Amino acid sequence: MKVLIYSAKDFEIPYLIQANNKKHTLSFTEEALSSETAMKAVGYDAISIFSADEACFITIEKLKDFGIKYITLRSVGYDNVNLRTAKRLHIKVANVPAYSPYAIAEHAVALLQTLNRKLIESNFRVNHYNFNLNGLVGFDLNQKTVGIIGTGKIGSVMSRIMYGFGCTLLGYDIEENVVLKERYNMRYTTLKELCNQADIISLHLPLNTETHQLINDDLISEMKDGVILINTARGAIINTEDVIEGLKNKKIGALGMDVYENEKSIFFKNRSQELPNDDLLLKLNAMPNVLITGHHAFLTEEALTNIAETTIYNLNCWDSGKDTENELTN
Repeated sequence: MKVLIYSAKDFEIPYLIQANNKKHTLSFTEEALSSETAMKAVGYDAISIFSADEACFITIEKLKDFGIKYITLRSVGYDNVNLRTAKRLHIKVANVPAYSPYAIAEHAVALLQTLNRKLIESNFRVNHYNFNLNGLVGFDLNQKTVGIIGTGKIGSVMSRIMYGFGCTLLGYDIEENVVLKERYNMRYTTLKELCNQADIISLHLPLNTETHQLINDDLISEMKDGVILINTARGAIINTEDVIEGLKNKKIGALGMDVYENEKSIFFKNRSQELPNDDLLLKLNAMPNVLITGHHAFLTEEALTNIAETTIYNLNCWDSGKDTENELTN
């Protein structure tokens, strides 16, 4: 089938071409899907989109008019797709339910340790031949309490890693993970208790109506003073304004984030010649105890291979008249 890949990045195209193995006719565009760019899909059977693409009600209706029958996401999250409209219009949608939980969890640890051990400041000083160590004191992870909010695939890997550091684990999820309890002594608790006791909090939740701005002023007030907060899940899980206030009053000691609630109009492009019109991002970037990466926690060879292979697998299933177990519109 003919497939248009929206938001195609140079780093992922070779993986998609290799996984496709000349099965489908792939075309690539750097532009993100929106109601304005939906017209590019005319003449195609299917499209593939990324987390920054917008498949809203209007966009999906246009895609239907343009003959699109299938949408395959190159991501786990699908909060950017109006599934109800897609189902009503008989457009099948599938995602990549898991690619490499290690990539995301390991990135979360990298954010944590970079903040904790002041690595950016230390490297900056050395680059300027300043070897003064004042202000670079961190802490041992050993015997610290880590709260894992969301203990699915990624949260489970994060738990294993932190257990290896000698940490005490607290968990919060709608469903308890028996393996984490038995092997790593994770204790499930309420959100309030987790915030009361955790020295480090790491977020690994999907974004939905229940988790939208879950980390807000009310919950931040329950946190230990100086807590380190790590978010590699979805940007809108935290209320950015409330977190900035928490950083200002030192309730939050440091923030590491790979995602940002307003990232759709900012991330994934070189904007070095323009200042984003986003006061919250400017405030965060100005804070020395905030570390932001541009949604690249998934960027490992293994993850990109898995994403490409699952994307092509979904297309193969539809092309042969079969359902894929990754379908979201059943």
